[in-house]
Amino acid sequence: MQVKKPQIREAILASAFRLFSSKGYIETTLPQIAAGADISTTNLYSYFESKLAILYAVHEPWIRGQLETLDGQLQTLDTPRDRLRLLFTTLFRDIPAREHGLSNCIMQAIATARPEDHYRPTLIAFLEERITAMVHDALPPRRRRLIGDAQVAHFLIMALDGYVVLHHVTPDRSCTDSTIEFLCDLFLG
Repeated sequence: MQVKKPQIREAILASAFRLFSSKGYIETTLPQIAAGADISTTNLYSYFESKLAILYAVHEPWIRGQLETLDGQLQTLDTPRDRLRLLFTTLFRDIPAREHGLSNCIMQAIATARPEDHYRPTLIAFLEERITAMVHDALPPRRRRLIGDAQVAHFLIMALDGYVVLHHVTPDRSCTDSTIEFLCDLFLG
């Protein structure tokens, strides 16, 4: 059995991040990732079972970091409207554009995944939990109870997915200020 070396795993992830960010998921191949990490493709399989597993290993800490940064920024804002505006701007405009549309790789991967690729819903569960908490904390107390067990975060993630695809197809278009203000009005009543 081969001993896995942390520096090789990190080289694989760095190579994959560069390639996914520049070429997208579909155009990135395992041999390219392996070459960028200066290892063989066969050796790559000692570390990751599939390209999808590599993408998760790259994207999950990246998106967690995006949400941690956003959460910290939200805590500095005083008004519910300012918090919601930043939340919606980050979700629907900033994240889709960051790292040359890295989030689009997730969309490509899910759209092309097969059952044997072992799709894991843990990331979507994390996103829903964090976004629900951010929306809850952004709302004034009298509006928080209206959310209840509604799948608000699921709705917002579907909108995020749409803006990720829109940014990929037409990078010069994004969520408009008027759409963000409309959402703020909707959530604030």
